[in-house]
This record gives sequence, structure tokens and C-alpha cells, in this order.
Amino acid sequence: MAIELPDVEQPAAGTVGLHLHDGTATHAHVEVVHVLRALAEPARLSLVHLLAEAPRRVTDLTAALGLAQSTVSGHLAVLRAAGLVTATPQGRATWYALADAEVDGLLGAAERVVTRLERL
Repeated sequence: MAIELPDVEQPAAGTVGLHLHDGTATHAHVEVVHVLRALAEPARLSLVHLLAEAPRRVTDLTAALGLAQSTVSGHLAVLRAAGLVTATPQGRATWYALADAEVDGLLGAAERVVTRLERL
């Protein structure tokens, strides 16, 4: 199953797009959009949560989520393309892990916001 994300339109020069966050890094908002779009699918959110616990193989992820191997592989490809997941071949298996543990923290923050909004 091929999963493709639509291209994100680049902002025109001198318009919205750059942001200095916490005085640490300047980035284009379009880069953030690529990350958020890669996360914008329930199965991929579940994959991130599982990979936050420990590196896993596709077979481990397939068993945990009850999804087809091709579906899990497609979702991992999207997460890898966004730079969120790494793949490390080891023998005949490939182990997948989060590239940055803070990705799971981002999801936790989003889930807390959803909970607060539901109470409004």
C-alpha cells in the first residue's frame, strides 16, 4: 500500500514561514507541516507510541497493531521520509526506532490539548 503525502506549498519570499522558537532554532513552518502531516494518521501515531517504548521490527509492529505487513511498512516509509524514524538492518531483520524521543512527547502534548478541549 503506497502512502503519499501531498506536497506542501512553499511560502513566497518575505511571507509567513520562518519562526524562532525558544531562541534555539529558526525553521521554516513548511518543515513543521511535513512532520505534522507524517503524524496525521492514527496508525502512524500508534507506531510512534510503540517505537517510543523500544526499537521494533515490522513483524513486532504488525502483531501489536493487527495491521498487514504492507500497511505497517508503508506507514514506516512515511515516518522515515519525514525524518521521524530510523531503520537499522541487523542480520535478516530491520529494527525501527524513533529518530528523536521528543516526537512521542509531541504526541503526548497534543493528546493533553485534546483532553482539555473536550472539557470545554
